[in-house]
Amino acid sequence: MRGRLAALGLAAMLAMPATTGWAADPLSVCLDEDRPPLSVHHRGKPDSGFDVVLAQAIADRLGRPLRIQWFESKLDEDSSPQLEANALLSDGRCSLVGGYALTTDSLVIPGMKTARLPDFTGATRDDRRRRVALGVLAPSRPYVYAPMTVVLGPKARDRKIGGIGDLAGLRLAIESGSLGDAILMSFDKGRLIDNITHLVPGRDDLLGALARGDYDATLIDLGRLDAHRTAHPDTAISASGYYYPIGANRGYVGLASDPTLIDAVNRALTELAAEGKIAAFGKEAGLTYLPPREPAILGDVWRQIIQR
Repeated sequence: MRGRLAALGLAAMLAMPATTGWAADPLSVCLDEDRPPLSVHHRGKPDSGFDVVLAQAIADRLGRPLRIQWFESKLDEDSSPQLEANALLSDGRCSLVGGYALTTDSLVIPGMKTARLPDFTGATRDDRRRRVALGVLAPSRPYVYAPMTVVLGPKARDRKIGGIGDLAGLRLAIESGSLGDAILMSFDKGRLIDNITHLVPGRDDLLGALARGDYDATLIDLGRLDAHRTAHPDTAISASGYYYPIGANRGYVGLASDPTLIDAVNRALTELAAEGKIAAFGKEAGLTYLPPREPAILGDVWRQIIQR
């Protein structure tokens, strides 16, 4: 009996450093530095946003300090959020990427073996040049639903929108190559095409043009409307209250090679959601919070749009 107790005690002592070390390691989360109200990192100002607060709450649940790796995602036709996230994770810049759109397309094994890193805080000249060998992505459970919504300009603020067909006769603006572009252009065999003006993402100010009255309506991610209203509380644009029926949940994504971390994050998210804290974090950040919806991971969104 004495020998057995000694063996158990030795086993516990041997296990303790590994457990303590894991807990002491920071939980590293990659977040977009300019994506209000989800995540904002500006020099000389405190970090803020829904994803910042949520990441801290998860780190607290795991008993680990939080370390945020800020990165910059370009809003253009050539950017790939999937490859950017994979490169950051595969390079060890972080263990999780927050605010990730959970779709089957965004979680497939990449068709290329390497990718460049997005610009990130602390990046060197060599970091901007080199390519990173990519891994396989694994999602957490979702924590927020992010639909597309119709936004109205001042001349159309009284228009009732119950579906895309109600946009007929309005001057529409959309960013080329965006999901909203595909939805509007393909609606009812192209019925709205003659009313659509395409703007260049990252160069043209879509919501600014809408607020000036240059156009009557657009279709964008709900989070972008929240960000605009936070930055411009007196804006002339308004929410229609209509959400396009095909939307994606957002959650964390990590590497499939670290399932223990994903499981731990899922437990923390389940607890925080049950306590109503995730919804409260969203409200405090100025986010129009909508809880996740089924399916947890959206299927072939392009096919669904075309078939509607």
